[in-house]
Amino acid sequence: MSWEGWVIFALFWVVFVTTPGPNAVNCIQNGMTLGFRKALWGVLAILTQATLFMLLSAAGVTAMLASVPEAFFYGKLIGAAVLIWLGMRGWLNAARPIKADDRPGGVYLKAFLIATINVKSVAGYFAAFTQFIQPDIPVWGQMWVIMPTALTITAASYLIYTAIGAGLGRAAIGAVLNVWVRRIMAACFVIYGVLLGSASAPGRPA
Repeated sequence: MSWEGWVIFALFWVVFVTTPGPNAVNCIQNGMTLGFRKALWGVLAILTQATLFMLLSAAGVTAMLASVPEAFFYGKLIGAAVLIWLGMRGWLNAARPIKADDRPGGVYLKAFLIATINVKSVAGYFAAFTQFIQPDIPVWGQMWVIMPTALTITAASYLIYTAIGAGLGRAAIGAVLNVWVRRIMAACFVIYGVLLGSASAPGRPA
C-alpha cells in the first residue's frame, strides 16, 4: 500500500468508526453505568470483533456473505430484533436504579454481540476490502499495514466514547436528567434496529 493509499484508508477508517452507531452508544452506556475501567471490556470486545471481521474479509468471507441476499436478509432481521429489544428494555428500565452486569464476561459478550450484528460493520469491511486492497499484491501481505492502522483508530475512537460515558456518570447529574439520558441511549438502539432492518446488502441498491 502506497503512502497516499494509507492516508486515504486511515481517513476512511476514522469516519467509519467515529460515526455514532450501536457500538458508540453501548460504550457510552457502559462508561456511565460501570465506570471507565470496567467498561474497557466492551472496547476489547469491539477490537476482537474488528480483528475477526478483518481476517474474514481478507479470506473473502464477508464479500461472499454480502453477495448472498438470503443470509444478509435473515442476519439483519435478527440483528434488528436484538437492538430493538435492547432499546425497549433500556427505556423501560431507565427510571429504575441501575443494576448493570459488571462481570467482565457479561460486558464483553454484550459488546461483542452488538458489534457483530451491526450491519455497519459488514458494510464498512466490505467497502474497505473492495476499495483499498490492491488486487495485484497478496492480500495477507497488505494486512500487516491495514490491521494495525484499523485497530489503533478503532481503539482510540471507542476509548473516547467510553470516557465520555464515564464522565457523564461521574457528573452526578440530577435524577430526571439521568433518566432522560438513559432513555435517549435506549431510543438510539431502537432507531439503529429499525435502520438495520431496512438496510440493503453492501454493494446492492437500497
